[in-house]
Amino acid sequence: METAPATTLPVLAEVPPAQLAAWRAFLEAHALTVETLTRELRDAEDLPLTWYDVLVQLHEAPEGRLRMQELADAVLLSKSGVTRLVDRMEQAGLVARARCTDDRRGTFAALTPTGRQRLRETAPTHLRGVAEHFAALFDDEEAELLERLLLRIIEANRL
Repeated sequence: METAPATTLPVLAEVPPAQLAAWRAFLEAHALTVETLTRELRDAEDLPLTWYDVLVQLHEAPEGRLRMQELADAVLLSKSGVTRLVDRMEQAGLVARARCTDDRRGTFAALTPTGRQRLRETAPTHLRGVAEHFAALFDDEEAELLERLLLRIIEANRL
């Protein structure tokens, strides 16, 4: 039985070289930027970026709370392990769980006053990083084009 050389990948679908190069650049840019923002927030604020993401999602939610499933759907950085993440954040006093009164099986994650304060304290560090490592690399026209292109991807892949 013959096997393909280790350097040859099976071709299941043809992806033109320009689109494949754009895909790889997108993945690398995302990974490097998130890695940099993670390191900066951890080093300057002793806060994991995933925790910051949860704090932002809860801050932006009506009444500062979301059902656990809604939170899992809303977080941008780590869809897996949200329950364990909320457990750790609850132990740190940043979020609290509350039972849903109209659905006994449902549980809310809610932003605590301590969590709201922690978000206020850490936001300048995170936003400075976003400005430096992302926003400053584009003029307004380029940023608008990039947003349109990324929104096209989001809409095409939204379930």
